[in-house]
Amino acid sequence: MSTEPTPQSDPHWNLKHLHEHIQYAADLELWTIPFYMSAMYSVINRTSQQFQLIQSVINQEMLHLQSVANIGNAYGYSPKISVPVYAGQTIPHLDFNLDVPNPTQSFQPYTAEIGPLDIAHINAMCLIEYPEWDSSAPVSLKQNVKEYANIGDFYRALRYGAGLFKDRIKGGINQVNYFSAYYRLMPGMTITENGSAGFNQVGMLIDLITDQGEGSNAGQNNDPLIANFQNTADDLLQTIDHFEKFEMIKNNMQLQETYAFKPVSDYTDYDRQLVEILKEHFNKLRNRLDALFVGENPDDFIPTMVSVGAAIQNCWKNGVTPQFS
Repeated sequence: MSTEPTPQSDPHWNLKHLHEHIQYAADLELWTIPFYMSAMYSVINRTSQQFQLIQSVINQEMLHLQSVANIGNAYGYSPKISVPVYAGQTIPHLDFNLDVPNPTQSFQPYTAEIGPLDIAHINAMCLIEYPEWDSSAPVSLKQNVKEYANIGDFYRALRYGAGLFKDRIKGGINQVNYFSAYYRLMPGMTITENGSAGFNQVGMLIDLITDQGEGSNAGQNNDPLIANFQNTADDLLQTIDHFEKFEMIKNNMQLQETYAFKPVSDYTDYDRQLVEILKEHFNKLRNRLDALFVGENPDDFIPTMVSVGAAIQNCWKNGVTPQFS
């Protein structure tokens, strides 16, 4: 007799819960992109290894957002691209204090506010990508999404819920494939099959997200990424995951010089205009992502992404901290 979980065997999950978790995943992946981009573009030397390491992570976070959208569309749900909020120490859908051992004890101080590449921001970046140490714990639906201790815990729950409803998978619905040229060993980045065959593709995309982010082995971050998940085109250190890259910056490198910035109370009209230009470009990017993930093909998606980076850097060059909302 099969012991594979089904909706009947776990009445705590329903399709709405799965759709909610897909949305939460999109929220979290999107949140990281402006946060990481702002820290990266604060670095004056764009040829530095720190700049290039963070850039490689940002490119993969875009891939992760694409992967979440592809999974969502396979289950009949297109995630919404909402404006992220950067406040205090709040990172969407994660509560690091629930992890054992508590990683915040090793990564202090940290902040979820937008800012330059300094110790508080690199600590936050390490926490976001922090490995799931206790992968043997049973998977369960968390009604309070703040109960997920790390991205591994969160994505294990998403995988579990996705497995319950694999019969709902419809391949080929609004699938996006922007990154295949960078991953020549990856079998595929879209959901093309229905049912159980489609779920195998869903599982591979979840593995891609978690292995690139926190590493493939709980508690052991010294094994290289499997070849399928390595960026074979332009990654400086393609065999290591995000957590290792950020820890390398934190522990093994003197932080690069960043642009000086001034308090908001000192902003001129021109400074405030720079902030509004950035918000305009970012909102345009969000609109293009929304269109992309519902099956449209905006022809200015890449130029819009580039314009956001340029606007972030222009803010820093003028002593202005980027804002997105």
